[in-house]
Amino acid sequence: PLKALWPATPVFIASNEEEDGPLPEAFRQQVLGLLDHPLSYKDVLSALRQAEMVVTAKESTPSDGISQLFRSLVGHGESIQQVRELVRQVAGTQANVLILGESGTGKEVVARNVHFFSKRRNKPFVPVNCGAIPSELLESELFGHEKGAFTGAISSRQGRFEIAEGGTLFLDEIGDMPLTMQVKLLRVLQERTFERVGSNKSIPADVRIIAATHQNLEQLVAEGKFRMDLYYRLNVFPVEVPPLRERIEDMPLLVREFVTRMEMEKRGSVQLSDSALSALTRYPWPGNVRELANLIERLAILFPDQRVNWHDLPDKFRVNDDWLAEQTDQPREHEAQAGEYYNRPRLPKSGIDLKTYLNDLEHSLILQALEESDWVVARAAKLLSLQRTTLVEKMRKFGMSRPEELSEN
Repeated sequence: PLKALWPATPVFIASNEEEDGPLPEAFRQQVLGLLDHPLSYKDVLSALRQAEMVVTAKESTPSDGISQLFRSLVGHGESIQQVRELVRQVAGTQANVLILGESGTGKEVVARNVHFFSKRRNKPFVPVNCGAIPSELLESELFGHEKGAFTGAISSRQGRFEIAEGGTLFLDEIGDMPLTMQVKLLRVLQERTFERVGSNKSIPADVRIIAATHQNLEQLVAEGKFRMDLYYRLNVFPVEVPPLRERIEDMPLLVREFVTRMEMEKRGSVQLSDSALSALTRYPWPGNVRELANLIERLAILFPDQRVNWHDLPDKFRVNDDWLAEQTDQPREHEAQAGEYYNRPRLPKSGIDLKTYLNDLEHSLILQALEESDWVVARAAKLLSLQRTTLVEKMRKFGMSRPEELSEN
């Protein structure tokens, strides 16, 4: 009756099998675990942690679709668009996916997208960090264990494979998995069954595997640290997530996304000046998107609902020659495109000569378009969405002509 009323509620049974006798097998399959009676604090705490993990797994897929899922995949750059396209292509299949990329690039976000756009979206998405779980406990975490299977196994427990049944199991940092566990994982992938630790009863596994790593698995295979057969089982459909330094053009959109997320979660807000934003575009970002998210959160704490200028950034993000940009709060020419996505131009306190400013801006953009198109006027006009005759007229107005060295060639 309880499962009928609240089917998503994790259920544990407290009983004494010596006195009450064994539970019927059909009943056992409907409960998450068995606890010894009388209950101990340690038993209850372990049960609560397992229940929390199950509920989190069932609720891990956002309900509001693409806008939530593609948070760290926002951007107009070619590399991130390619990732989105690969996700779209593989999501509807049952193929195993191997996500490659540096730490902090958003590999789990990619995995959640694959799960969300698959037929398994209404089933659990269960993440496991293979590098964060001690090797002696990893088997129990993945496959579960029976009561008394080892010292400390005071009750039966489901593993991540059982919790992910019908859904997706995300094995993060698969390169850190011990060789002994690699053998057992390979067997599950081949036979689609597994046994709990301390049991010889086979349990079917209808689970899609998505693995991720920041390591070079081919090199680990060559060094004998990763099984070749497992590598080929996992590497059916590889997806490489680009580091942030290779998609700097997406920086303004990412900053805006993280600020919007904090505002929605009522964790404050912050605004970056053009000079601050342009400084971020020249930082190498070894921690990738995760490092950027942490910086924005830090700035929101230090400067709540304020405007952050270049001199407010931590030292490692500042470049010495940016002081001039800070004075006018205008990005330099090669940074103008990044700045325009995030902030509108700001009026200096001293004011400006608007006519001269707009004239200089028009001259600068026309010059950039001509240089970008090797002074082919028709191509430059297309970049500026102008008629060719209109651009020729403006070039005549500014006294622009093709450089002599290009004319001679």
